[in-house]
Amino acid sequence: MIRSVVIGTAGHIDHGKSALVHALTGTDPDRLKEEKARGITIDLGFAHARLGGFDLAFVDVPGHERFVKNMLAGVGGIDGVLLVIAADESVMPQTREHFAICRLLQVPGGVIALTKTDLVDADTLELATLDARELVAGSLLADAPIVPVSSKTGLGLDALRDALQRLAAAVPARRSEGAPRLPIDRVFSMRGFGTVVTGTLTAGELRENQELVALPGGRPVKVRGLQVHGASQRSAGAGRRVAVNVGGADVADLSRGQTLSEPGALDVTRRFDATVDLLADARPLKHGARVRFHHGTSEVLGRIALAARTHGAAAVMTELTPGASAAARIRLEAPAVLTRGDRFIIRAYSPAVTIGGGRVLDPAPARTAIRTPAGARRFRRLDASDDEAVLAMIEERGVQGFARAALTSRAGLTPAAATTFVDRMVAAGAIVAAGDLLFAAPVVSGLGDRLTAALAAHHRASPLSQGLPREEAREKVFGRLAAPALFDHVVAALEASRTIGGRDRLALAGHTVSLSPDEARAEAALERVYRDAGLAPPDLPAAASAAEVAAPVAERVSKLLLRNRRLIKVDALLFHADALARLKDEIAALKTAGPAARLDVAAFKDRYGVSRKYAIPLLEWLDRERVTRRVGESRVIL
Repeated sequence: MIRSVVIGTAGHIDHGKSALVHALTGTDPDRLKEEKARGITIDLGFAHARLGGFDLAFVDVPGHERFVKNMLAGVGGIDGVLLVIAADESVMPQTREHFAICRLLQVPGGVIALTKTDLVDADTLELATLDARELVAGSLLADAPIVPVSSKTGLGLDALRDALQRLAAAVPARRSEGAPRLPIDRVFSMRGFGTVVTGTLTAGELRENQELVALPGGRPVKVRGLQVHGASQRSAGAGRRVAVNVGGADVADLSRGQTLSEPGALDVTRRFDATVDLLADARPLKHGARVRFHHGTSEVLGRIALAARTHGAAAVMTELTPGASAAARIRLEAPAVLTRGDRFIIRAYSPAVTIGGGRVLDPAPARTAIRTPAGARRFRRLDASDDEAVLAMIEERGVQGFARAALTSRAGLTPAAATTFVDRMVAAGAIVAAGDLLFAAPVVSGLGDRLTAALAAHHRASPLSQGLPREEAREKVFGRLAAPALFDHVVAALEASRTIGGRDRLALAGHTVSLSPDEARAEAALERVYRDAGLAPPDLPAAASAAEVAAPVAERVSKLLLRNRRLIKVDALLFHADALARLKDEIAALKTAGPAARLDVAAFKDRYGVSRKYAIPLLEWLDRERVTRRVGESRVIL
């Protein structure tokens, strides 16, 4: 397959970026009438060319300082940069700002083109070359080829094409696994097709008829058609410039700055933790400063809260000095689509100049303090390896659990890496997987210890109890915030280890109901009273008096008799199980009177010599036991 590589231009206004793209591709990237009239690039332009085994997609960006925000919307998804410097003017302010942006975004490679060489002599060209090399010293472009070219005469274009091919071969391929991620940079309507959006597919794959969602906003859309460089395709992989004909949305419903992805694959946030790098020539960045946040194709206002220093003694920072880095929490004034590892740019609120950038550490942090020693320790973990960062996120979720899906949407892992992470951490005993949730192992083991301690305390306080009711144990030990899957996992693990047992009631293994001598006598006496009472039993206080048992003891013993099914509760009345068993047999025996055998309340009262107080509950109990069925005012014996 032909590999697609996205190249973004960068450089000062009128240094010949668009002319160079035109010379390389044959396509004029300036598409707007105003651009052609004024001779400058205002918005993003696009062109492509086949060079060797690569399909190079060029994103031409405006060089004027007023349109840097448009430039930022184009460079977020590029694989390499074509840094354009006019030989007759050399390095200029926008050259430096554009290059700083590419460096902050860690664009992996690039080529430097010295344009307008037809206008200068050899000495001037050499000075421009030295300026260019000094600009990129110490960066990813430090060893980038510098190619003198002239878009007007064609000088150096073949050498530039060769350099671009080498760049395309060197940059890493985009990942096509997982959910698609398409930051939208253009939205327009095309006659006969409807709404069309374009962008650079930074991850995943798009397919015809795929169901997507536009974030932020959550509007569902459907892929009706795909084009790559003007040619229809049934699918498109990561790293390609694509035009998507979407159904389910009008042009007014979508905008630059939104992202197309699959439902549930990406999270929307207004608060995230990050590392921030301030440019050496920027002003000090004060704690709480309002900034312009640029990510992908979006621009959002926000405020930066500087965290405590992550190295050395924790100390509150009032400002970040030029050229320094710090951990920070950024609160946005509008939602953005972020995941761990995303790069971003920050510009001053006023004047709107680029001052720095950074990397997202956690797109959905809990509302924890960040200007404390604990906050500093947390940032150290987030800024360490992916394993350590994800473990910190899982631990913070506590008993609520960390969703497996968040390993990709929040932690930024690929699906394969997420599976490997879970398998490795479970095997190492660092986490516990319960259903679709992940828990820190210390949280799970701690809850297991608390549950066994609660059961032991219950047995001591209620020796006649068979165990702690399951739901009471859940609420008492785990709390209302705990995920049900966690409780079920802990109970299952303790049962598997033969530490506890029980279904409706949980008890320590080996627990048996223990009666004191007085309680044993009370049990026998109370059961005798109910057995002798037959179908007209007394209430519990009367039964306790007849058995000469103290009321508190009678209360405890009666519960034991009920659990052991020696007593059975019918409505508010307690009956001995033997009396109800005899009643069931006697009523069933009346069936011998024929298929029309019936029984009404009066006959039942006369037969058993009981009042209506007992007759009605007993007849309804027989209905529930399917011995009889009520028909009108009488009952048919089944």
